[in-house]
Amino acid sequence: MPIRRRRRHDEESDKNLDVAREQADAVETDDAPAGGAGDATGPWDVADAFPELDRLDFGSLRIPVGPGLAFQVNFEATEVDAQGNPVNGRPVAVLVQHAESVLQIQAFAAPKRSGIWDEVRKEAATEITEQAQGQAEERPGPFGTELMAMVPAQLTKEMLEQMPPEVREQIPQEVIDQGYAWQPVRFIGVDGPRWFLQGVVQGAAVEDEEQWQVLEDVFRNIVVIRGEQPMPPRELLPLSIPKEFTEAAQQAQQAQQGEGGQAADPAERGQEASEVR
Repeated sequence: MPIRRRRRHDEESDKNLDVAREQADAVETDDAPAGGAGDATGPWDVADAFPELDRLDFGSLRIPVGPGLAFQVNFEATEVDAQGNPVNGRPVAVLVQHAESVLQIQAFAAPKRSGIWDEVRKEAATEITEQAQGQAEERPGPFGTELMAMVPAQLTKEMLEQMPPEVREQIPQEVIDQGYAWQPVRFIGVDGPRWFLQGVVQGAAVEDEEQWQVLEDVFRNIVVIRGEQPMPPRELLPLSIPKEFTEAAQQAQQAQQGEGGQAADPAERGQEASEVR
């Protein structure tokens, strides 16, 4: 996959993350590791001396904010009604959106004396190549070994009909005929003290260095709160909804009710309303 030349995004400079980048550059040395929990560049454990930045509090994750970033929370159904419709759910992942790119973030419990990224990465590669009939390749990255993959993304008639005409015209006819398109996906992971942090990158940032730099800075400045409760390895660390999301949802609900509408259920739509900074 070609890597485009990195360009500075001075027009909408993310001052919050720029501060963290400057602090990391000031303490880095030639002998410092490429990345990982506990080193000078993050991601960080809550016990580390991490840079003071504006972050959204998702319970086990504190994620930095900045101009041009939007946040969503993905939900997993925990209860269904008689018809199989979700009536309750739990948050399972945080999505950070920037331009045409998305970074999905999850944190898991890990053994005290060993990490799990090597195993998780190999399992993901096997699933992609054998079950999804895709391609996967390990590569070095800023956080250590990562996984670059090409996975088939379904392309249905309904999806094509919903696309703007200018987008639809750019899709080759052979892609439409086969019913799927190859989608590049980048998996990154960091083993921390009793936790594992995983990021999945989709969209332009997989190849575009400018958009990737923004998401890399976000991932690098995440703070993980593992907690002291015993948890089996690979169990998802609990997430909560930031107060900013709750306040925005209440305002949207009041506005919708004022117009005679009915508020949507987060369990039904699968995502919490986005918060843009």
